[in-house]
Amino acid sequence: MSETIRRLAEQLIAEGAEDLPAREKRVLERIARRLSSTKNWSADYEQNLTFGQRVADQVAYWGGSWPFIFGFGALMAIWMGANVVAASQAFDPYPFILLNLVLSTLAAIQAPIIMMSQNRQASRDRLQALHDYEVNLKAELEIMALHEKLDRARIEELGDAIRRIEAKLEMSQPPLQEETPGRGLPGA
Repeated sequence: MSETIRRLAEQLIAEGAEDLPAREKRVLERIARRLSSTKNWSADYEQNLTFGQRVADQVAYWGGSWPFIFGFGALMAIWMGANVVAASQAFDPYPFILLNLVLSTLAAIQAPIIMMSQNRQASRDRLQALHDYEVNLKAELEIMALHEKLDRARIEELGDAIRRIEAKLEMSQPPLQEETPGRGLPGA
């Protein structure tokens, strides 16, 4: 691992760490300090929501649910039914102009609130993507360091095996006999 950090440091010195994006600097710092990249950023994000953002989320949650649709459909049916049955004494006779006004007002208010919630959700998704990128980058660098460490251990293991084989070969070979001067070759 220290070899990888050394190489990263050399690369940073050669290229300059100031050219790196902030999140990559953060990842390298976490690797060098052996810090975890995981944190509960979602809880921190939720704690920092304003009252308006919480209301927008609740409106979007409730307004986009089946209970709201069924309940609102039932309320409209009751409204129309009551006004049709009351006929001459109806507070909103057919063609239900007051109902149209209420629906238009509801849509005019609900749509921007839901859009605010969607925009906030999109920014939350961007934060999650950035956090995922940092975690993935750190994991990739850690895996590369592990591969290097395993390769180095394997090379050392193979070197030890070759030395043992060479030692056994030297022990199993008879020593070479040197020719003594003055003696000729046998049979000569």
